[in-house]
Amino acid sequence: MDIISHLTRTVSPAVLGDDRSPAKQNLLEQFYAIFAARLADKDTHERFANENIARDDQGFYDRVWTDSAHRDQIARELAGKHNVDVTASRGLIAMAAPLAYHEIKSLAGTTLVPQFLNDNLASYQHQIPAWASVVLPAGMIAAAPAGARMSDTVSTAPLQREEEKEGSFMKALLPIIGLIILGALAWALLRGCQDNPEPVATPAVTQEQAAEGDGAAVAAAVEPASLSIATGENSELYACRMNVGNETLQTNVMNALTSAFGDEANKCRADVDDNFAIDMPAAAQLATILPIVKNVPNASMIIKGDNITVNAPDAAALDKLVADLQAAAPAMTVQAEGPLDLQGEIDNSLAAADVAMSNLGDNPDPRDVARALSLQVINFEVDKAFIPDVNKAFLDRAAKIMTDVPDMNLMIIGYTDSQASDAYNLKLSRDRAESVKEYLVSQGIDASKLSTKGMGETDPIADNSTEQGRFRNRRIEFLVNDETVSANDGMTITNNALDPDLNPLDSNNDDLLPDGDDASRGTVVDPQVNTQ
Repeated sequence: MDIISHLTRTVSPAVLGDDRSPAKQNLLEQFYAIFAARLADKDTHERFANENIARDDQGFYDRVWTDSAHRDQIARELAGKHNVDVTASRGLIAMAAPLAYHEIKSLAGTTLVPQFLNDNLASYQHQIPAWASVVLPAGMIAAAPAGARMSDTVSTAPLQREEEKEGSFMKALLPIIGLIILGALAWALLRGCQDNPEPVATPAVTQEQAAEGDGAAVAAAVEPASLSIATGENSELYACRMNVGNETLQTNVMNALTSAFGDEANKCRADVDDNFAIDMPAAAQLATILPIVKNVPNASMIIKGDNITVNAPDAAALDKLVADLQAAAPAMTVQAEGPLDLQGEIDNSLAAADVAMSNLGDNPDPRDVARALSLQVINFEVDKAFIPDVNKAFLDRAAKIMTDVPDMNLMIIGYTDSQASDAYNLKLSRDRAESVKEYLVSQGIDASKLSTKGMGETDPIADNSTEQGRFRNRRIEFLVNDETVSANDGMTITNNALDPDLNPLDSNNDDLLPDGDDASRGTVVDPQVNTQ
């Protein structure tokens, strides 16, 4: 059972009201983990187990932590971590404590609260910060993973080089001398077999390492060029993106798109960068491939390297699409997209983003930083704008790199799929982009270097008729904020008719999601709102 997610969904809206600050939401989320760990202590719980705790009993927090120094430390540490005023931190904690206690008691049912929390310790222990060890019972802080830190019994002093005993040095050197002699003989034999031997130590230059004609070798770590398109209900070009290595390939792909889709091809966004290959194996067959995809409504196709992956909401149409494309491009591997593997997609995206971040080197180009950040999937909970824990470590690392990049100005853009209303999607996408910004600011990034935009369901990169397509459209993108990108172009909304706090505990009945603990509260204003 995910206790923290439940408290975040039910208690945080009641505490925050109309203030949807991601910083305060994240502060409460971490407090819930500390609070649960404290209640897991039997002696602590017995002090008030027989009391009738009111939901607005703000003195309850003082009875959970009777030591005022501990209460002050919790408020200060949480305030500092999340960039929230200390006084505000104390107020949020005091309001949240009795509400969270009632929710935990409800979840525990007939099980005693300490027993319930100890049984479910694994669901929240990893969210307890290390500093909280002084305000919690022993054993509540998760053990550091292997390799996270050295044992206190291991010396951290520099290793001392021992003097080699006379004779042992030559004994160790003999195998190396033998290898050198064998290598020299092999080289001499190879040289004698060549008519035009290359100079010694001249590196071989692969096809993808060709430089601009001067013969110098360059890094070979380039991504395959790719093209991603989706069709609409009337076979129009619904979404289109390409990643190519130069403008020549971009022009060739655009010509094929224009031939198949006419002026709709102009909506195709291209990322032209030398991080991508300058050739596309399927380029020569695009004139045949694109009309096949166009004839299938709500279809999607991703061409990357030697692979073509397609999808469609109708199984029979999908099978025919695979067969027709394989016949049109026999040298390519054509396959139907498999079921959505949510966790796999998240893990793979973070791994790819981590590799891209590692390859940035010193003084990276801001566009490369933005591209690396965009590779990660930030899988927000339904109707929520809280940063998942799995993304925080990567964002922490990115923040350290970003602080060292001069003139780093990024636009953080949020998108949703097409479910729910336009107005709701715009608001949700803006909130999620703001949440990412506030988290990066909390990690030391200058707020003036980051701007946000909510795009809602506009500018999709995939179809919205399949689960896989909707997943891709729910995304956060980072772009370098220059004269071509404006944060004030009308893409956000200022008035939302829906209840913004998703509050199942308030006095009205206009909540977006039903409250599972009280069937009399909460109505689904938009029946599809919970698919974002």
